[in-house]
Amino acid sequence: MTKPMPAIPLVATGAPQGAAAATSSAQFPLPGWPLFRLGFRPFYLGAAAFALFAVPYWIAGLLGLVALPSTMPPLLWHAHEMLYGFAVAVIVGFLLTAGKAWTGLATPRGATLAVMAGLWLAARLSAVGSPYAVYAALDVVLLPWVAFVLIRVLLKAGNRRNLPLGAILLLLATANATFHAAVLGWLNIDPLRALHAGLALVVMIECVIAGRVIPAFTMSALPGRQLKVPAWLERSTLATTAMSLAAWVLLPANPVTAAGFALAALLHAARLWHWQPLRTRARPILWVLHAAYAWLPVGFLLLAWAQVGGVAASAGIHALAVGATAGLIVGMVTRTARGHTGRPLKVSRLEVAAYLLVAGAAVARVLLPLVAPALTADWLVVAAAAWAVAFALYLWVFTPWLLSSRLDGKDG
Repeated sequence: MTKPMPAIPLVATGAPQGAAAATSSAQFPLPGWPLFRLGFRPFYLGAAAFALFAVPYWIAGLLGLVALPSTMPPLLWHAHEMLYGFAVAVIVGFLLTAGKAWTGLATPRGATLAVMAGLWLAARLSAVGSPYAVYAALDVVLLPWVAFVLIRVLLKAGNRRNLPLGAILLLLATANATFHAAVLGWLNIDPLRALHAGLALVVMIECVIAGRVIPAFTMSALPGRQLKVPAWLERSTLATTAMSLAAWVLLPANPVTAAGFALAALLHAARLWHWQPLRTRARPILWVLHAAYAWLPVGFLLLAWAQVGGVAASAGIHALAVGATAGLIVGMVTRTARGHTGRPLKVSRLEVAAYLLVAGAAVARVLLPLVAPALTADWLVVAAAAWAVAFALYLWVFTPWLLSSRLDGKDG
């Protein structure tokens, strides 16, 4: 069984409510604007706001209702920005927050964190209104910086177990730089291949983190329940996934890669089954993570099918990007934001609605076009609407919390 990661609080910490919380905070005033006290605050807020804007804008552009960015081909803008604008922002916020929890050492806050968030925002804005070279220069800075910060605190604390995450961040930064170099004509490769590499790395981060937190969260919520995943299954799942994704990025479509993806799908399904997802039905904050993880085997099966020409690769890509990535994101940004703002780990009906809407967006974007391809344009509109409402709900609930001090008066 994978050893649980002590990164994110698994249970509520007895945070004081109402007047008691106000008294606690008043007795121990904290410096600075709350938004920049810990990495999850600006990056979760920015990622959700960007998600709310970017997908409807993309669909409106496809329908000819608005002009899409002219700095690069619109498809490249959409793919890059959903990966490096949306998903990477959440990863950065999560790792800057978890790095402090893992090591007990400070990660960027205050002015430094504000500059990091400002860089991310400047890159998003420059993508739609600046020369491409300016956009690229702004966009390549953040990830190496975050990787350096994470690796430094891990080494200083002797926490070598999490160092591979720092290495993956560096590879993700390399894939991003390669993408920009390809668009600028400095490298003679297809920019989409670099984006596929970026998605593959994000999926590997998800596989590692999910393998730690999902069983840990589940066991915490189900006292006495032990979720034993055989060590061979853990190792073979991660190894098969990594090799299949690498072959997908580096090689032309072929039956061997298809077989690798099919095997990865079976291994992830077996891994999920060992986590006993059916026992989480009454706890939305848990089942959302299990349900999102279930999109990994779906995505790998679709990519396997695409390798032999049975379906467009876009189906598998969006199963991983919308179903798995966005599903895990909406589950984690609610859970970790609640924990790190001193609130109980019990979600509201609005948060459950957001979970269902993201899942619905994945179904509309991935599965319904396979069933009724003639209605693909309609399904895209449905998916975009569900996606936008989901993140609007997140912002409605969490923006006041992310902009204010913790309920318990603690720092963070």
